[in-house]
Amino acid sequence: MSFPPTIAPVKVLVVPLQKDPKFAPLLSTLEQRLDEDQLSYRVDQSGVSIGKRYSRNDELGIPFGITVDYDSLEDNSFTLRDRDSTKQVRASADEILEAITKMCKGKETWESVAKRLPAFESESKDE
Repeated sequence: MSFPPTIAPVKVLVVPLQKDPKFAPLLSTLEQRLDEDQLSYRVDQSGVSIGKRYSRNDELGIPFGITVDYDSLEDNSFTLRDRDSTKQVRASADEILEAITKMCKGKETWESVAKRLPAFESESKDE
């Protein structure tokens, strides 16, 4: 399904790169921030590859994905993925959440977000 962000029932998929207890504090903080911003979300910590998790949630119509990885632990940056283009950008939690909020309110498009936030290219086909 390809729900526009403005009407998608679930706006964001939160995906830790792997099952690792080190990610728990970041996941908790992201969940709290998404709640505060009134953005519906789903966390997928299943053991399958990140690509399969993205695909499974793309089918549900979730427009955006936030990936928590080992770089997130170092610099508190996250990857934001667009369902329709599968393109990704990387930025701080504040910048990512601001972009999602604006896109979900129809005040910004993925194209404009991709122009202002740095592109992120996956190092693995499985990501």
